Amino acid sequence: MRGLAPGAIDPLRDSTRWRWLASAPAVLLAGVAQAMSFSPFEAWWLQLLALGVLAHATAHATVRRAALMGWLFAVGWLVAGFWWLYISMHHYGGLHPLLAGAAVLVLAALLGLYYAGAMALWAGLRTGRSGWDIALWSACWLLAELARAVVFTGFPWIASGYAHTVGPLAAWAPWIGVYGLCALAALVAAAIAPWLRAMPLRQRAMPTGVVAALVLLAQALPGEFTRSTGVLEVSLLQPNIAQELKFDPARLESQLVGLMRQLAAARGTLVVTPESVVPLTRSQLSEGYWESLREQLRPLPGHADTPRAALIGIFVGNDETGFVNSTLALPSDPSDARGEYRYGKRHLLPFGEIIPPGFHWFVTLMGIPLADQARGQTTVALDFAGQRLRPLVCYEDLFGEEIASSAVGDQAATVFVNVSNLAWFGRLLVQDQHLQFSQMRALEFQRPFIRSTNTGATSVVDHRGRITARLPPLTEGILEASVEGRTGSTPYARWLAACGLWPLLGGALAIVAGSAWPARRARSPARPRP
Repeated sequence: MRGLAPGAIDPLRDSTRWRWLASAPAVLLAGVAQAMSFSPFEAWWLQLLALGVLAHATAHATVRRAALMGWLFAVGWLVAGFWWLYISMHHYGGLHPLLAGAAVLVLAALLGLYYAGAMALWAGLRTGRSGWDIALWSACWLLAELARAVVFTGFPWIASGYAHTVGPLAAWAPWIGVYGLCALAALVAAAIAPWLRAMPLRQRAMPTGVVAALVLLAQALPGEFTRSTGVLEVSLLQPNIAQELKFDPARLESQLVGLMRQLAAARGTLVVTPESVVPLTRSQLSEGYWESLREQLRPLPGHADTPRAALIGIFVGNDETGFVNSTLALPSDPSDARGEYRYGKRHLLPFGEIIPPGFHWFVTLMGIPLADQARGQTTVALDFAGQRLRPLVCYEDLFGEEIASSAVGDQAATVFVNVSNLAWFGRLLVQDQHLQFSQMRALEFQRPFIRSTNTGATSVVDHRGRITARLPPLTEGILEASVEGRTGSTPYARWLAACGLWPLLGGALAIVAGSAWPARRARSPARPRP
């Protein structure tokens, strides 16, 4: 059969009990199972088993069949993982249910092409050497994950490494980050696959032993790279405003009154509001409203000398320069220079915040407010109460490579602050998945994350990725909590800030290049001796 290494066992003719796992329905279901490995289920072991099924199905497949298996796995995984996009397009965007469902399927199908290409590359280059081929399979998987992370601004939602914010692989996070975990998880999955095939015990045991050693090695490596900078008392607001009401002019006044009421009730030194809690610019607010918000930050009883501040989600700009989704500092003292601090969202969401060329008709059809925004410029942290606060708006915490510079050097942030509005997407899965991304960033950089959201998940994550406080979703409330800032840099933060994702890409390409020459020689006909 074309694509099989000499002497290899064809899984389609393999009479073992696991032959059915190489079928298309089994691979599709394995993709769905991988989606169930992420938060709130946190079944890290399921991610390894699911990916192991794909490795088994592609072990000796032809290039075409391997590509099909990779694509089916990805479609099952991605549709099950972000089906909630349907809610934003149908319930809030007004698209017909069939059209909204088709849009989710098309997105998953297009993103699945990365994984189809990766598996085709693997099938075309495998060498027949067990250990090397496991490394090659991992490298091809990593290339697909990196492509999804960066091409067309990137959409690496539930990349496979995120399943390992818990479990034995999590100890590698401060060393290799989420994409290194993608590669390591793929390595483990490829080592599992030989146990599902008819192979000599030696060929099964050797790669498994090497991978087990890598997993155990992390437990012996140094794991603490940061130190405390003290504790900050925070109040994280969750107004719980339904998305269909958020930009309704008739309800705007009640929203602004509700914000003032929550600020008055907050007890923290730092108060954080969700993204766009004020769905206007300051110039559009009624006269005196901004100062009225400041008055709610008056010193607390018994702490007259302790200054307070709030980070307020608001829009900055105008029709000519564009509107920037921003977070503004509001100190209790009007003379405080921190009142001029603002952070504007830099990584914009296609269709929701920036319209790709040729798609204005689609955004108009859904009626998304402020769908074509401008990018912010500020990347510096805010100095306050002995901490350095680095805001991130919505899914910016998904791109660790873009914020790594904020976790190294003398001016590094000690606390990351995420402000979000996930009301667009309902309750199920999306809130927990987004929280898991913050947990991974906390593990990678050993920095705490505080999260203020509109409908959930408002929470505090410590520098070990543990959730120490959280509000129930879809409820109005204030999360009063303490957060311990951290200073210092992890190995991952240092090399990511210096080199970006290039070391991972270079390593994967080196393995692919190392496989290309033997694979080409194996396919070349032997020259007759003279």
